[in-house]
This record gives sequence, C-alpha cells and structure tokens, in this order.
Amino acid sequence: MKRATYTFVLLLLLFGSFLAGAWYTQRRGAANPTSGARTVLYYVDPMHPAYKSDKAGIAPDCGMELVPVYADGTMGGAGGAAGLPPGTVNVSPDKQQLIGVRVAMVEKTPGTHTLRVLGRVVPDETRVYRINAATDGWVKKILPVTTDSLVQQDELLATFYAPEFFSAMKAYLYGLRSLDRFEASRKETKEQLELTGANIEGYRNALRNLGMTEHQLDEIQRTRQGGDQVEIRAPAPGFILARNFTLGERFQRGTELYRIADLAKVWIVVDTFETEAAAFKSGMPVRVAAPQLKKTFAARVAQVPPRFDPVSRTLKVRLEADNPGLLLRPDMFVDVELSVTLPPSIAVPADAILDSGVKKMVYVDKGNGVFEPRKIETGWRAGDQVEIVKGLMVGDKVVVSGTFLLDSESRMKVAAAGIYGEASEDSVCGMEVDQSKAKAAGLTVEYTGQTYYFCSDDCKTKFGKEPAKYAWKVNPGPVTPARKRLSEVQWKGAKEKEKESAHVGHMHPPAAASGASGSR
Repeated sequence: MKRATYTFVLLLLLFGSFLAGAWYTQRRGAANPTSGARTVLYYVDPMHPAYKSDKAGIAPDCGMELVPVYADGTMGGAGGAAGLPPGTVNVSPDKQQLIGVRVAMVEKTPGTHTLRVLGRVVPDETRVYRINAATDGWVKKILPVTTDSLVQQDELLATFYAPEFFSAMKAYLYGLRSLDRFEASRKETKEQLELTGANIEGYRNALRNLGMTEHQLDEIQRTRQGGDQVEIRAPAPGFILARNFTLGERFQRGTELYRIADLAKVWIVVDTFETEAAAFKSGMPVRVAAPQLKKTFAARVAQVPPRFDPVSRTLKVRLEADNPGLLLRPDMFVDVELSVTLPPSIAVPADAILDSGVKKMVYVDKGNGVFEPRKIETGWRAGDQVEIVKGLMVGDKVVVSGTFLLDSESRMKVAAAGIYGEASEDSVCGMEVDQSKAKAAGLTVEYTGQTYYFCSDDCKTKFGKEPAKYAWKVNPGPVTPARKRLSEVQWKGAKEKEKESAHVGHMHPPAAASGASGSR
C-alpha cells in the first residue's frame, strides 16, 4: 500500500514539473519575441486588406476571420504580405540562398552603348551584270571559268555560233574595206567619207545589239577579219554568280548565260528588331568585322529605309561597304557594331523580365523576404539592358536571378486564391478580382474610358451610385470639386446612352433575326 502511494505521488510530481516547464517556456517566448514568436502589429480582413483592427475577430463586411499582420511584413494564414497584390510571395533568407535569388537596384542609365548584330554580305544590285542571249545560238567553246570564279574585265568566257551575225558582220567588214579603198584613192569627197563612216558605225551598233563585245569589234576593225563565232567576255571584274549552259548546248533568245557581280563594293544586310532599327540612321558610319578573316571594314547605312521581312518578322537594314581585296564574298556572315547614344532612362537586366507573350512582369523586393509581382511596359533593348517605360521607379529592387522559381510559387498562390486570369482591384471593397470571371458574371462598369471590375453586385451598385468616390482608388489623384462634377456628368451621360441603346434594341430587333423569320 505504501509502495503504491509512493509511486502515485512521484508520478504526480513529475507531471507537475512538466506543466511548470511548459508554462515557463511559453511565458519566456512571449516576453522575448526574438526567441521564435512573431510580434503582431494589427489584424486585417483577408478579403479587404484596407480594413485594420487592433484585436482579432470577425470582419464586418465579409464575415471572415481577421488574420494577423506581423512585424516582419508577413500576413498570417496567407503567407504573403499585407496590402500587396495577389501572387506576392514571402521567401526566407535560407530559401533565397538555396534558389539563388539576387536583386539589383533600378537606376537611370545614360551613356553610349555598342549595338552588336549579325549581317550578311550580298552583291550590290547596281554592280550585278547579266549576260543575256540576244539571238538563238549554239555554244561552241567554254573556258575553264565556272560559278564562284573571279574574272577580270574583258576576260574571255565562252564562244557561240549564231546565223544572225553573218549578214551584220559582212556588212561591217564591207564598210571597213570600202573606207580603206576610199582613203587609199583619195578621190572620194568629204561627204562620201562621212557617209561611209556613219554606215560603219551603224553596222557596229547592229553587232553590238546582237551581243558582240567591244573587244571583238575592235579586233575585227584592227584585222579586217571576221570569224564564225561570237565571243562572250566579262563586262567587269567580278565574281561569277551563275553559268547557265554547257558545251554544245543550244540556247534561245533571252536566255541568261552568265551573271557576274562586281565585288569592289558590297551590301551588308542586317536583320534587326524594330527597337534596334531606329538606331541605324542614314549615312551613319558602322564598323563591320569578319572574325574568320581577322579584318574590319568601314561601312555606312544606306539612304533607303529598312525593309520589313514577313518571314523573319524583322526589319532589314542595308549597309554599303568598300571591299578591298574582294575579301567579302556573297552570303558571308559578318559582325556589325554600331555605337548608340541612349537617353537617360530606367533600365533593368533582361534576365529580370518574365515575358509570357501577353504581359511582361518583374518581381520587386519589398524587404523582409517579400517579393511583389509587378506588371511593366518595356521600350528599347540594348545588349542585356531593357528600358522600362512603365511599372518601376528609380530605387526599386528587382529580382535578376531565381525569377522563375519565384514565379512558380507566385502562380500557385494566385491559383489557390481562385484567380486564373488578369487580376484587378475592386475599387469599392479593395478585393482582388479575376477580370475574366467578373466579365462572365457581368460585374464590370465602363467609366471615363476605363473598365472597373467588381467582386459582387453590391460593390457594383455602390460604385454606380458614387462613381467619383471610388474611381480614384484605382486611379489616384486629387479629387477636386471640378473633377468630381465632371466624373458625375460623364457617368450620367454613359447611363443615358445605355438606356437609349437598350430602348432602340427593344424597338428594332436585329435584322438577321427578322430576316430569318421572314424566310420561313
């Protein structure tokens, strides 16, 4: 009996010691918040963050339990930051280090930037020569010059036979020999000599029009001899782009026999985006580098405006460059460098921007591990820097590394809140509303050129009664009496137009409907 009593008393003492230790630990944690507990600043309505209370309880508007807002900026229950847009995430320092989160300060960056783009060498259209057949003929001889060969001016390329040349060549030879006889006899008058010279020039033009080169015409004039073959010679020094016949082949009038490009000057076509094309001004000097040749060339932007390519969706800018030594060949790729002076503007690293194709956004560091998604609008892009036209201010801190992991967590939070599309703030209660859901439910109002979205019919009705009172919550600014009166007048005018449209629609049903009934 005594042993049982002793055992019971011992267990009772142990249990009392445990309760005393737990009570002491709890009191110590409450007295020292840094030991693990967080200090509560106030309580807010989770559906209406603008409502604050010093005590826990029930929200008067929506009937939901108030949630605490702690000193570190986090909000109980939601794990986010109070008063910030949906998708705001709170990441501890340990987790930031784990996922590699880095931030950078938003600054205005003036100065000069080097724009580097890729260019392609193409022949200058004004220096491309096409040798076309002026008559039918047969290829008799081809010299060993093929496509991609470099040729000199008047270099022999091939010969061909054509019956139409015989009569013109005989007339040319007869005129030359007649002139020789007249000059030897010295009996013809000056008028006869001039007439003979004019006839000779006419015969020469006839042969030239049939395709005979000046080199062969001069040779016939020198030797007073003509053969049965017509020569094809290079009209200028250049690069053979195409040869379109073989030995013994018969060709027809108009056939392109050779296409030769003079490469002493070339064009360089640069594919640029619209924001980059604006930097290329007509006549501006540009540096062109051929890394494979270890050479640089001077070029200038052509006077012609950029051409839009619907396939690549880019603007093609043309550069004109001298080509000493004919080192630049058609279809060769080169690096184009242009020095661009940028105006002072807000810019962030390109890695900080998440572009979904529909919208662009960044994550702003609000401090204490809170990161807010921010919708932005961008301007020019220069290298790894992108201009921010709207959405950021100087001094903001944006995430430049680890952005995708933050975005994944943010999307899960937004989906958990029931928002799957673009979010907008209800100007009456402050609740974040899914725009697509509000449109489907008819909870939208057009006011002063802007669409407002609401969470319920009650908020929509309140807005309709006093639009000027609530509109400026979304579009902040001083609510002057004149501004308020103007807003009320615009609102009444819009409502009257809606009534008129509804009345007209009721009196005059759609034509398609009446037409369909008539046809039956």
